[in-house]
Formats: sequence, structure tokens, C-alpha cells
Amino acid sequence: MACRLWASRAASYLKISAFHRGFSTVLKDLKYADSHEWVKVDGTSATIGITDHAQDHLGDVVYVELPDVGASVTQGNGFGAVESVKATSDVNSPVSGKVVEVNKELSSSPGLVNASPYDSGWIIKVEMSNTGEVNSLMDSDQYSKFCEEEDLKH
Repeated sequence: MACRLWASRAASYLKISAFHRGFSTVLKDLKYADSHEWVKVDGTSATIGITDHAQDHLGDVVYVELPDVGASVTQGNGFGAVESVKATSDVNSPVSGKVVEVNKELSSSPGLVNASPYDSGWIIKVEMSNTGEVNSLMDSDQYSKFCEEEDLKH
């Protein structure tokens, strides 16, 4: 009797774990915008890209539209776009400032956004004009919760 009960519990556990949904990677030392961009701050320098969650929803990225070095970006406004097999999505800047570098690798290898969204797939580097803007962005825990709630709505 006890053996059958154990087997039943094991089977129901396996059923639950087999359908467990894996969540996107969210890195602790970054800040996040509700439009699914991340920013890594180093003094007044900010490296910006799209999140693992965003690239996962976009699918295979085939083209990244980059701004020019020297262009101004404003928090919450678009500076480029990411085109995937599913859709084209604007990329917004989580901070304001001046573009000091663009990831030229993305011109020939746009798939880096999918393969390495937080590392090789970064999009631009910005010299921030107002470092206080970072305080309005989400930390990793807030962003994880935001993504879970957003996924439940869809």
C-alpha cells in the first residue's frame, strides 16, 4: 500500500516538473527598463542591450539598426531597432546621454543578440548626462517579477 502511494506521489511530481517553464536569465548587477532593455553602469558610462526575455520573445535576430556614434539618446526614447524573423522591435534607451560606441559586430553577426544578450550582444555604450536616471530603473528582482506578470497577461 505504501509503495503504491509513493509511486503515485512520484508520478504526480514528475508530471509537474516535466511541464515546469524555464524563465529567462536576469543578471543581478544590471538595471532594467520596462521596455526590456538592460543597462550596465560604470561611473558615467552605460552599456545597453536587450534582455534575454526580449530576445527570447523576438526569436532569431536577423538585423540590428544601430545609431551613429555621437548621437544623443533620451531615456525612454528609441535609438534603433532589432529585426527578427517574427517582428521588428524598437530599442529604447534606459538612460540619456551621448552614444560613444556601437557594437559593430552586430552588423555581420546580429545573432549575437540571441546567443549572448548580456555579453557579446550589447548594442551601444553611452556617456550618461544624468546618472540619477538609473534610480528609476528596475533591479533584477523587480524585472524578474515584471516579466512573470507580463507573461501571465499574454
